[in-house]
Amino acid sequence: MPGSHGAVFARTLSALRDVRLRSELRLTEVPAPTRIAPYAAAITADVIDVTDPEEDLATGRFVLLHDPAAPETWDGQWRIVTFARAELEPELAGDPMLGAVGWSWLSDSLSSRGLTWTAEAGTVTRVVSESFAGLADRAASVEMEIRASWTPVLGDAADHLRAWADMLCTIAGIPPLPDGVVPLPGQRR
Repeated sequence: MPGSHGAVFARTLSALRDVRLRSELRLTEVPAPTRIAPYAAAITADVIDVTDPEEDLATGRFVLLHDPAAPETWDGQWRIVTFARAELEPELAGDPMLGAVGWSWLSDSLSSRGLTWTAEAGTVTRVVSESFAGLADRAASVEMEIRASWTPVLGDAADHLRAWADMLCTIAGIPPLPDGVVPLPGQRR
């Protein structure tokens, strides 16, 4: 039933649009890639500094794909593709465990919400920028990028968005909310 896949995706997209996250997160629906799957949605997120809302602590993109043909590499009909980036403390530039720690932030965020997934893949990249000559007065900076994709097994797409948002806050340096604490609805752009 080809028409039913569109209806299922529309309901899933509606659930994503209704997700409320921490007040530090600003979500924006953006155009999704069109050649990867028959159905796709994309959301960007910025983690802001509540003391200076003009400053982004981290940024990312969450893409939900649906292909009723269930591509073999996906191991399912749904696929989540994400990107997250944040500036870190310069002393972390040489930490040999930084990549493994970044990946664990993602898997821990999914696990802590009771989600399961399969066919995960991704990279953690560190970018160290040092300035010279006329820019020598700028301090060195370190950015971490986490690119990941996975197929959700347990939990709906909205749950996986919440887990990804948890990870985005973690790389921004914002501690997780304690158990039982519910975030106040954030402002959406």
